[in-house]
Amino acid sequence: MMTIAHVRRLLYRGKRPGWIAKALNQAWATIVSAGMGGDLYVTLEVPGRKSGKLVSLPLVVAVVDGQRYLVSMLGKDAQWVKNVRAANGKVVLKHGRREKVQLEEVAIGQRAPLIKAYMQCAPGAVPHFPVSKDASLTEFEKIAADFPVFRVVAIS
Repeated sequence: MMTIAHVRRLLYRGKRPGWIAKALNQAWATIVSAGMGGDLYVTLEVPGRKSGKLVSLPLVVAVVDGQRYLVSMLGKDAQWVKNVRAANGKVVLKHGRREKVQLEEVAIGQRAPLIKAYMQCAPGAVPHFPVSKDASLTEFEKIAADFPVFRVVAIS
């Protein structure tokens, strides 16, 4: 029997989105950009580090203690992570309106509770992590180096 976890793994074989995942992400990014899809979703816009073309993809925002965070469910080698780093964290988030923001990478030692919070609000991401969403913080600390987390800072 094919489960949602199996489907997600097929869409992101080798921790990279396949053509179906890319098409679905583009459709979802369009919906989220228009302000639909719920408060937890944003569309990240960042220039491609090689092409310079604007790359858009939907992401889930985890809110912890009033701060917003983005987590890479595909790990440190995700293309959007590399693009954000190349852009020095200067990106645009869209959810009905455009918001220029600075993404600040969170230190590895501070990521565990943020990744856990992210997994609670992003059930579609759960199959991409090697721990259960209900695992102890100690288990999350063991994987924190492999999953970048960025704090969203509004630019005035």
